[in-house]
Amino acid sequence: MQLTDQHTKVLIIGAGPSGLMMAAQLLRNGIQPIIIDNKQGPTDQSKALAVQARSLEIYRQMGVIDRIINGGKQACGVSFREEGKEVASLSLANVGEGQTRFPFVHLYQQSKNERLLLDFLTLNCCPVYWNTNLIALTQTTNQVNVRLQLEEETVNLTCDWLIGADGAHSTARKQLQIPFNGDTYPHEFFLADVKLDNEELTDTRVQLFLSKSGFTGFFPMPEENCYRIIGNLPVTDDTKNELLLEDVLPAINTITGMNLEVVHDNWFTTYRLHHRMADNFRDQRCFLVGDAAHIHSPVGGQGMNTGLQDAYNLAWKLAGVINGQFTEPILDSYAAERMPVAKDLLNTTDKVFKIILSQSRVIVLFKKWVMPRLLKFVWSKPGLRELFFRRLSQININYRDSKINLHLSHTTKIKAGDRLPYLKVFDEKKHEETDLHEWCSKPGFTFIVLGNLKEIDLFTLAKWLTQNYPGIINFFYLPPSLKNTAVFDTFEIKKGQKKALVVRPDMHIGFMNDVVDIDMMDNYLRNVVGLVNV
Repeated sequence: MQLTDQHTKVLIIGAGPSGLMMAAQLLRNGIQPIIIDNKQGPTDQSKALAVQARSLEIYRQMGVIDRIINGGKQACGVSFREEGKEVASLSLANVGEGQTRFPFVHLYQQSKNERLLLDFLTLNCCPVYWNTNLIALTQTTNQVNVRLQLEEETVNLTCDWLIGADGAHSTARKQLQIPFNGDTYPHEFFLADVKLDNEELTDTRVQLFLSKSGFTGFFPMPEENCYRIIGNLPVTDDTKNELLLEDVLPAINTITGMNLEVVHDNWFTTYRLHHRMADNFRDQRCFLVGDAAHIHSPVGGQGMNTGLQDAYNLAWKLAGVINGQFTEPILDSYAAERMPVAKDLLNTTDKVFKIILSQSRVIVLFKKWVMPRLLKFVWSKPGLRELFFRRLSQININYRDSKINLHLSHTTKIKAGDRLPYLKVFDEKKHEETDLHEWCSKPGFTFIVLGNLKEIDLFTLAKWLTQNYPGIINFFYLPPSLKNTAVFDTFEIKKGQKKALVVRPDMHIGFMNDVVDIDMMDNYLRNVVGLVNV
């Protein structure tokens, strides 16, 4: 399909995970975007590997989770080795049990994520225009004007909104002149995708080797005996411009104390790592998501997942504005909600990564003698283990301070702005088990009432929703029962009490109240969120 001069509602620059997720979420909400990328096509070479539980919950909502689970592999544990000797071993098997439907760390390459999302776009008749470069961008009050280069041809495009998802070297960010502050780590790193024949390695555990020479990490890939190896390059006097895997094998063998038996070298590259963040994630009608907005070290497998969730957060808001359902001020909440997440992630991963790389005497002694004991202690405490998983999986991210949430409840454990807890629900009428996240599978808001309501009250609520918010809010009612005690306990609902929840399209609680009051909910939807009559 040929791209021609035209106007579109949304133009997405970049077809990596963040850009593709943005397009997919817009499509779910009835918006057909145009998405371009300067690459020749999708690639099999990618750095990200872990898909965390929060991202898996998004994929489940999209109806594509089975393909990811079947095409990936769970990391069953992490092994820490100092100078080749194991000093700590932590099990990851169902480490998040009860907190999510996906209580594990899932290994599923970035390239597979991209192909999955590309297939989703194809099914929704949304092509990616490859080999297309953004070369100029200007804004007016009502639209964005862009000039694109397609080989020898120039195309002029206008759009209502533009999404910069074009990575760390984002042309969109540079055209917008948004500063990208931070620094570059002094070390140079390598990445290798290989098939190995080493009995010392297990293809279900992440194994991290630390030594005075540096570090090397082995991450099991879904394919049998295949690993992604990352580490810092040894400091040498070698002036060779392009290193090969065989050039770094001696250093890897020294750090690990093994003799790597490489069956096949699928991919090897060297690179520098950065920790940077854009000064703002929005400039008028343009937004930044993913690596175009923030980049950091690979500690904890957070990068790709954060970009996916940037897109997930923004898409429903932008679609609602385009569809005439929300007023434009809701778009301010994207940067307000996601910038603190990126800043916290940047600070955390930077601190941990500097400890891993540090060769100072104090830190080396800490890594050798203190860290193993500390890790074992933390892992022996269920509460600390739960906190670790919640942070790693990103299910702990909340928007409690956001202006588009309203908490009118006495609950203290769960508040408006929190991710909706994953809780199993027993449907007494259908006599089948489901869960609260399943209730939020359709696009739009989800209104949930917990507690006893009279039939006339249920009828009144349903009529109010139908007349005022048709097709925007899905309604569910759960009366108390023995099989649903856990739900009521989690939301601190005592006998005879009620709870009204309005869950946002991104499965974060937007509104929580201890009474079911139509006027209060109307106030939230119209004056806080900015919903308009449709």
